[in-house]
Amino acid sequence: MEQQPLVSLDTQLGPWAGCLNAYTTLVKERGYSPASLQTQVQLITKFCEWLQKGHTEVHALDEIVVERFLRRHQSAGSARRGDAAALFRFLHMLREQGATRRQKKSPLSPQGQLTTTFGRYLLEERGLTQATVVNYVPFIDQFLSARFQRNPLNLSQLRAPDVTDFVRRQAHKLGPGRAQLLVTALRSFLRYLRHQGKVTTDLAVCVPTVARWSFATLPKFLPADTVQKVLDRNEHRTPVGRRNYAILLLLARLGLRACEIVALDLEDIDWENARITIRSKGGRWAQLPLPVDVGEALALYLRHGRPGCSCRRVFIRDRAPRTGFANSIAVSTLVMRALKSAGVESVRKGAHLFRHSLATDMIRKGASLDEIGQLLRHQSPNTTAIYAKVDLPALRPLALPWPGGAR
Repeated sequence: MEQQPLVSLDTQLGPWAGCLNAYTTLVKERGYSPASLQTQVQLITKFCEWLQKGHTEVHALDEIVVERFLRRHQSAGSARRGDAAALFRFLHMLREQGATRRQKKSPLSPQGQLTTTFGRYLLEERGLTQATVVNYVPFIDQFLSARFQRNPLNLSQLRAPDVTDFVRRQAHKLGPGRAQLLVTALRSFLRYLRHQGKVTTDLAVCVPTVARWSFATLPKFLPADTVQKVLDRNEHRTPVGRRNYAILLLLARLGLRACEIVALDLEDIDWENARITIRSKGGRWAQLPLPVDVGEALALYLRHGRPGCSCRRVFIRDRAPRTGFANSIAVSTLVMRALKSAGVESVRKGAHLFRHSLATDMIRKGASLDEIGQLLRHQSPNTTAIYAKVDLPALRPLALPWPGGAR
């Protein structure tokens, strides 16, 4: 039986007909539901009819034209949620095809140019990751904005008090980890300025140290039976439930980081040898054995839960567009919801909670710190050493007798 067209074209669309067909193919490939597909194609059809009546050529389409149509569409009372996203998706598709001109970017301010070149330096010359750039640059923007405000950017005016005053004002607003990241980013930026000859004084030595003593805190973790409770309470019968269960098992059994979950590709699973390749921070990678229950959960999701799409990521969004997770926040949000669903209260609610819980359970079962560090892929033994604080049987003989207590 021949499939009925999604829309009926009452007017000639001219060159826009091919654009409409290309967009229809695009949204089908991205896994949008039939209802969403119908709505989007109807909207783009109206848009193309409006463009054709106004004698707008394909190469002339830009944001101004889209926004003009949106205002007209809204004033007619026929606008729906998602219309703007669909229209700009249509524009982006045409740009990717080279059918319409690229958006003219506004020239960057001197401060924007400086932070952009600093970010490029971190990536290309320092070999750091994009995540590092994303973490560093906002601190540098804050520093420069606080120092120069509305005045012209003049780096030769930077002095040691500018640096120390900024850290003093900002550090107390942040947690210990973020405060340390702030001073690290600032030191890196000030060394960069001197390396580029933009300042003559080594201002990096003026950056104060933020106190964060090693082993000052205990790692936050869940008891093994609580971890199992979270796993047992997860819904297994729906596609999303199968996906979430596989992710939770990877966190609980292998101690993966959220970013490592996001980066998993289909090619990273070696089914024949029961191994999985993990791509870690800083471009490093490692191979880990694939436990039976984790392998079974992954296989069930891939066969009966993962939507069909061209994306090679293992874990796919449950809503269109059918792509992998955008970032680690999606995994941490998934964990937070799983804890809430299981009725588990915890100070920490992110994906790292399962990593700490795995290490704590291992050390209490007799695993060595070296074994834990190898599984968690720690670069430094000092990172693993914090788990010695939860090894109570080993610490008990070291405890001094309580004054006045029983002998």
